[in-house]
Amino acid sequence: MTFITKLNQAWSASNSLLMVGLDPDPQRFPAELQGRDDAIYEFCRAIVDATAPYACGIKPQIAYFSAQRAEEQLEALCRYIRQAYPQLPIVLDAKRGDIGSTAEQYAREAFERYNADAVTVSPYMGFDTIQPYLAWQDRGVIVLCRTSNKGGSDLQFIESKDDLPLYLHVAGLVADRWNTNGQCALVVGATFPDEIARVRQRVGDMPLLVPGIGAQGGDIPATVKAGCDSRGAGMMINSSRAILYASGGEDWREAASAAALATRDAINAAR
Repeated sequence: MTFITKLNQAWSASNSLLMVGLDPDPQRFPAELQGRDDAIYEFCRAIVDATAPYACGIKPQIAYFSAQRAEEQLEALCRYIRQAYPQLPIVLDAKRGDIGSTAEQYAREAFERYNADAVTVSPYMGFDTIQPYLAWQDRGVIVLCRTSNKGGSDLQFIESKDDLPLYLHVAGLVADRWNTNGQCALVVGATFPDEIARVRQRVGDMPLLVPGIGAQGGDIPATVKAGCDSRGAGMMINSSRAILYASGGEDWREAASAAALATRDAINAAR
């Protein structure tokens, strides 16, 4: 099954556009997990169990694992998700961007080592850095376009050779030239709903990964209005910290579940 097919089925089956991001910070873990060698795995597994009914996918951020030397825990977590929740796409948030031979290794890391359904990549160095990922035709390639951070404007608003801001030039390249196998998606931040709308108009029904709600303050109704596709879906709206750390007490699992449910329902209310 391809990433796009799996994502479409997840949107329908879960009635959800919520993507649950996994940014595990051991300093914020509940007391019961402090000091455990497997704390990152156990925390993330519990979060997945608590939020899976309300999600269209799970997005581990690789830096939070590798910084803690927890890559093996990430591998185990990806195996667990595939076994327990095979309907949920795994998006490895890695934002890779390097020349061809190195990109080939990054693609193997994402799609062989972690068996992710999709990976985020940077287009800054051009098509030959994206091409190795496209060889995995059943996997998703999610290209940074209009990111949620303020500093993204430093480059993404520069006018390109077609007199468009660079982020729209990237959207056009992906939609018109790079998406040869129909496996691509774009990252567009919820903190910039006007730009979401421009990207949506440019790329049609291509899926969008939309970070920036929750802790980053993106507005859910504005995001949904700007980004839904022609079928009222089309977005993976990510929330991480607002769900993961909804409570630091003994009720942290229940609090995460309630936060995911409330976020899903808020998104659906705006659809």
